[in-house]
Amino acid sequence: QVQLVESGGGLVQAGGSLRLSCAASGSMFGINGMGWYRQAPGKQRELVAVISSGGITNYADSVKGRFTISRDNAKNTVYLQMNSLKPEDTAVYYCNAARYDMNYWGKGTLVTVSS
Repeated sequence: QVQLVESGGGLVQAGGSLRLSCAASGSMFGINGMGWYRQAPGKQRELVAVISSGGITNYADSVKGRFTISRDNAKNTVYLQMNSLKPEDTAVYYCNAARYDMNYWGKGTLVTVSS
């Protein structure tokens, strides 16, 4: 089992920045990709950014150039630096850890961007 705990969400004005953190604990054996997803009210959960254990990253087109995902393997922590935030970035952000046979999710952290 892997436990994921997100932190860093909050209320920010448009154009501002936030940094999300996700601390993983438990058996990390076989965990490769870690990342962030988000779900806005009335919408489906969508990919924001993912990073492999080797540091390869992938971003949703909507956040490219504004968000940066990073990972500290020694601390089992993944970060999401969010800059130039827009009201449409408002959502609950979920941390994800992927293994070949299982996806693990955190409980989410709310990010609200006011216009």
